[in-house]
Amino acid sequence: MAARFQPINRDAPMLLPPDMRDWVPEDDLVHFVIEAVERLPLKSFKVNNRGTGSAQMHPHMMLALLIYCYANGIFSSRKIERATHRDIGVRYITGDNHPDHDTICTFRRENFAAITEGFVDLLELAKSLGLLKLGQVSTDGTHIKASAAMDQNISYHRAQTLRKQLTLDIKELLEKAEQADEIGEDPQALPKEISRLEKLKAKMDKACAELEQRAEKRREEAQKAYDAKVAARQKKAKEGKPVTGSDPKPPKSAKEFAEQSKETMNLTDPDSRVMRKSARSAYTQSLNCQISVDADGSGLIVGEHTTQSAGDVNELESAIKVIPKSLGQPTRVLADAGYLNGKAISSVEAMGIEVYCSANQEDAHDVRKYDYRPPKEGGKKAREFKDPRLLAMREKIATAEGKAIYKQRARTVEPVFGTIKEAIGFRGFMLRGLEKMSGEWALITHAFNIKRLHTLMREPNPS
Repeated sequence: MAARFQPINRDAPMLLPPDMRDWVPEDDLVHFVIEAVERLPLKSFKVNNRGTGSAQMHPHMMLALLIYCYANGIFSSRKIERATHRDIGVRYITGDNHPDHDTICTFRRENFAAITEGFVDLLELAKSLGLLKLGQVSTDGTHIKASAAMDQNISYHRAQTLRKQLTLDIKELLEKAEQADEIGEDPQALPKEISRLEKLKAKMDKACAELEQRAEKRREEAQKAYDAKVAARQKKAKEGKPVTGSDPKPPKSAKEFAEQSKETMNLTDPDSRVMRKSARSAYTQSLNCQISVDADGSGLIVGEHTTQSAGDVNELESAIKVIPKSLGQPTRVLADAGYLNGKAISSVEAMGIEVYCSANQEDAHDVRKYDYRPPKEGGKKAREFKDPRLLAMREKIATAEGKAIYKQRARTVEPVFGTIKEAIGFRGFMLRGLEKMSGEWALITHAFNIKRLHTLMREPNPS
């Protein structure tokens, strides 16, 4: 018997349904996004209140469009514009309107405050529904790539060298332009080249100024440390105690810091930084994105922020402080060894929050029974501490109860990063500049929360 196939007639006229909801399932995420966004007052958005010009796209629709697209892995403003024609869910959100990519990008850039307000409002909704009970949170960070290439980085020394060379080249071209004008030749080609070199020199000037500013901050920090050491030695001398060791050396000048530093600035996005996850990882042009996740069942992101620091060692306090006050205060925070900082731990515990931070002791004894890797000479040694706060943390984590509590960290915060990077597909920023990248990170975490809360509300017995 011959195979039978459904007929395909692409020339047949297709009638759209009288109601677009016939094509969008009742339990689709799109309905929840629209309802969540419409809770925000219009005053939260930047709009043209004068009423001049063409009619504006409704801000509720635009924010719902952004959130729904980000939740479904569509980040580019041009791809979002195309989705308004091709995607049924997106078309339903826009009501068959088609904002262009420039309108989408401008709205995204100008309404980070509304996005942040929506982030908080959604968490308050989850709390009112009993789905979020802020008690135990897990904190972690990840590097998200910036919209800038690694080969656009330049050091202070190289920027100065190029600036000097560009100054000479521009001077030489100006002299040639004057000579060409005197003998009546067409000098049009020279001004174009002069303009190109002047723009490049302006970039070098900006790079030098930025790196000098960073060097000045390091000098100020070094000066504070120097003053503290001198004051401590003077105090010992006044009390008649022996002052041992050589006198502390005063810090170098900002210019010396800049010239001797290996730090670079990216010409495309000066706010991004060169980072790497570990000694075994490659360097990337990135930003460090932090989240705090509810570890008591909901898996919602309750706090987020971004930092230019490659490491997490100074981010524990910030991770707690960005959690909205309206949600209350967590009772416990779980963090990996990257956050191990005695001062930060003490500050968080002073807020009445219990801290469980890995001190690597539990990892040192956690040897695989059938390890395929060749053994290292001397074995894996635990880190040595003198700070009593860190020693106490190591003892707490090493107990059976401490291990059981700390184990919850990996299975609560790590899956969130996995979902954002793998399921949603967000691995790099579309925008440039620290403020804009921070806003975009708030947008992607808000999109994650909307997807997560939508799933929780559909579960028969959410916990």
